[in-house]
Amino acid sequence: MKIAISSTGKTLEDNVDVKFGRCLYFVIVEIENKEIKEIKAIENIAIEQAGGAGITAAELVANQKVEAVISKNLGPRAHDVFSQLSIKVYQGEGKISEAVQQFIKGELIELSEPTGPQHRGMEKL
Repeated sequence: MKIAISSTGKTLEDNVDVKFGRCLYFVIVEIENKEIKEIKAIENIAIEQAGGAGITAAELVANQKVEAVISKNLGPRAHDVFSQLSIKVYQGEGKISEAVQQFIKGELIELSEPTGPQHRGMEKL
């Protein structure tokens, strides 16, 4: 199983980013037999978009063939993309390594709806 985590950096020692659509990186983790098999980081190309960052970020992650996503917050557009693709979304925070272990143990809360409002591009809220 592959999962994607919104991240402040490129490693398991970085933190889950509080933002999904405008996080710096996505750490892609492949889990097999409840253990981490492979890790890679991809840069979030949506971060500088004027609008639609959530949709672009969700498509970027979905193209990695993930089955689940971990983020602190997720807007309605990204959530809609994941719902349409049957990709489950979980709320996590802290170090990525800890969030992944919580995911493996089934301790993370699955998000059935967005956690934040729809943003308007790079507008300051």
